[in-house]
Amino acid sequence: MTPLFVRHNVADYAKWRQVYDAFSPTARALGVQDDAVYQESSDPNDVTVRHEFASLEAAQAFGGSPELRAAMHDAGVAGAPTIWFTERA
Repeated sequence: MTPLFVRHNVADYAKWRQVYDAFSPTARALGVQDDAVYQESSDPNDVTVRHEFASLEAAQAFGGSPELRAAMHDAGVAGAPTIWFTERA
């Protein structure tokens, strides 16, 4: 499994969450096997998301997908996200 982490600020967490939840079937079709959402304890609009993939290639394809980019735009992501791929040690 390859986790992909994305951290970004959003204009409004409630709106972002609606778009995120609606995007779930597309994310699954693009290879997401599991996910989790985290909020900064002092700023609920500072969001980190973890997605799990079968491979690094699948994670990279998802991270660069136009579907994800459009969903992030629609959800009100502010600025460029910080994205990193990991492997369990």
